[in-house]
Amino acid sequence: MGAGLTVQVNGQPRSFAELSPGAVLAAVVEALGLKADRIAVELNGEIAPRTSWAGRTVSEGDRLEIVHFVGGGVGACATAPIAR
Repeated sequence: MGAGLTVQVNGQPRSFAELSPGAVLAAVVEALGLKADRIAVELNGEIAPRTSWAGRTVSEGDRLEIVHFVGGGVGACATAPIAR
């Protein structure tokens, strides 16, 4: 396979030419253009706490499930999957 990193994001293949296998999760989130404080990430079926993103590596073919937090109204909080 050529240069770059390809992973599954919410069930869809995503390629990142600027990243290599072994890139840290924080770099993948940044490459997706997401605000870290508004998402939750599951890597290969395991919740990845935000505090671990800088040291957690992502390999070719890994599966990411990303949920974006949305709010509305008083005391309301919901989640929605990232559609990319």
